[in-house]
Amino acid sequence: MKRRIYYYDTDTSGAVYHANYLKYLEEARSEFLEERGLTVKGLLERGTGFAVRRQEMEYKFPALYGDTLEIKTSIKEYTPYRIVFAYAIHNQDGKLIGRAETDLVCVGRDLKLVEIPAEVKAALEKEKGL
Repeated sequence: MKRRIYYYDTDTSGAVYHANYLKYLEEARSEFLEERGLTVKGLLERGTGFAVRRQEMEYKFPALYGDTLEIKTSIKEYTPYRIVFAYAIHNQDGKLIGRAETDLVCVGRDLKLVEIPAEVKAALEKEKGL
């Protein structure tokens, strides 16, 4: 996924405010699922959601106003109840901006743990290494 950095993404130094990366990761994760025929909206309508269990971000170099970031998303780990997404973030020059991981658990409407639906499993099992 590509994401251009606008003025409102930055802090007073002109670098991306650190918490904004969480939004970018959410966007990248949503696009990753959509490319596999799944939408967050569609899953929620059927009573399936994903809650963040843990988030890690390692900042390597600042992204700046006017940069274009490329966020590569992959699946690091997958169990019947969890998905761990991994991300590599580079700028337009190929410089590594950061790496991140999002550990999600599958929940129902009542926010209790449920098994990942068959349609999601089928889409994920097509990924390398799963």
